[in-house]
Amino acid sequence: MRKYKLSDVLTFLIPSILGILFFIIPISVDGEVTIPIAILSGWIQDLLAGYIPLIMVVIIVLTLLGTVLAKISPNIFKNNPFLNNLFNVTYGWVIVRFFGAVFAVLTYFKWGTEAVWSTNTGGLLLFDLLPVLFSVFLFAGLLLPLLVNFGLLEFFGALLTKVMRPLFKLPGRSAVDCVASWIGDGTIGVLLTSKQYEEGYYTKKEAAIIGTTFSVVSITFSLVVISQVGLGEFFVPFYLTILATGIIAALIMPRIPPLSRKADTYYDKKAKEADEAIPKGYTPISWGIELALNKARKSRDVKAFFIDGFKNILDMWMGVAPIVMALGTVALILAEYTPIFTWIGMPFIPVLELFGLPEAAAASETLFVGFADMFLPSVMAAGIESELTRFVIAALSVSQLIYMSEVGGLLLGSKIPVSFFDLVLVFILRTIISLPIITLVAHFIF
Repeated sequence: MRKYKLSDVLTFLIPSILGILFFIIPISVDGEVTIPIAILSGWIQDLLAGYIPLIMVVIIVLTLLGTVLAKISPNIFKNNPFLNNLFNVTYGWVIVRFFGAVFAVLTYFKWGTEAVWSTNTGGLLLFDLLPVLFSVFLFAGLLLPLLVNFGLLEFFGALLTKVMRPLFKLPGRSAVDCVASWIGDGTIGVLLTSKQYEEGYYTKKEAAIIGTTFSVVSITFSLVVISQVGLGEFFVPFYLTILATGIIAALIMPRIPPLSRKADTYYDKKAKEADEAIPKGYTPISWGIELALNKARKSRDVKAFFIDGFKNILDMWMGVAPIVMALGTVALILAEYTPIFTWIGMPFIPVLELFGLPEAAAASETLFVGFADMFLPSVMAAGIESELTRFVIAALSVSQLIYMSEVGGLLLGSKIPVSFFDLVLVFILRTIISLPIITLVAHFIF
């Protein structure tokens, strides 16, 4: 191992420790478990109060205007790769951004049909979800370089490759993404994974696996879910059930379609910058330190740090918000005003009865409505008498992971290579894998 200056060591340690503190280390505030990024997010929401929905409407409309401008004059952003990549999208995404802007304006001003702007459809997204995403992306985007620019991922990449690769078919550095999702929030995991994929550290397959397998909701929101069904006293076995189910699903999903069929190629043909092989004469720890210090030595530009952070913020605000608003509104309208999710769940009534779930018919209506919004199954299950059934529905809604009002929209709005059909299939497969596990555990608890 070559000798490094103290400045190299400090450039690695200080930002990396700060990144871990901001994104990963859980803390208790007023009896709730959270992470510092979430605290900062809540602070900015309180500070801006009712202004954030209007800010998001402006951002979504500006995104559409920039996109239309890029289509009318394709060369207008050619000298700025970042803006060109942000606005020069395919016509399919132009349509989605158009509807995102239309839904945002209609919802904010309560124009047109109530089906679009009600508190259970567009209003839920614009006034409840998007303010959270606005504030999370503001701080997460700005501070994300602490995790990715100063050697932390390189260190864990060398340290954990022998664990992550055989178990989950992922590089060792992905452990940081996974932990950030599980302990912090799925939105942070998607943001981190997307950036790593764009920079050539993950293949299409690896990015898709991480994005659809580890983008779990926060511990705090899991507590909200179990409390919604009146079983708050069972939070510990509830969360342990989610952890066990999530790990089992994470072992299976990368080995079956659609994830197993994703190409092992890189974004924009960009070569992988991290070599997983450990050279002769090094241990995983010493090689991880070597890689980390090399990375840190190249990352001392403070101006570049803030530029990268600002680009992250714009990319997530303008790239993701219109997608969430458009697809989330459509999904919630279908859940609220059509029986489609009830119809889809009906064939599963015999399966639920076979698993010994009381009130199987009522439970079947919640099985797939979570694809629209993860909280809907818990709301619908609140009226079910059986504690066992309510527990299963709550745990399943979290374990399914993919829901269009947040994580699904984020994935489609990011550069992670997953399609809407992929998300539908992943959601169904995770439901099939998780349901027997959760039901078995529930029978032991109740």
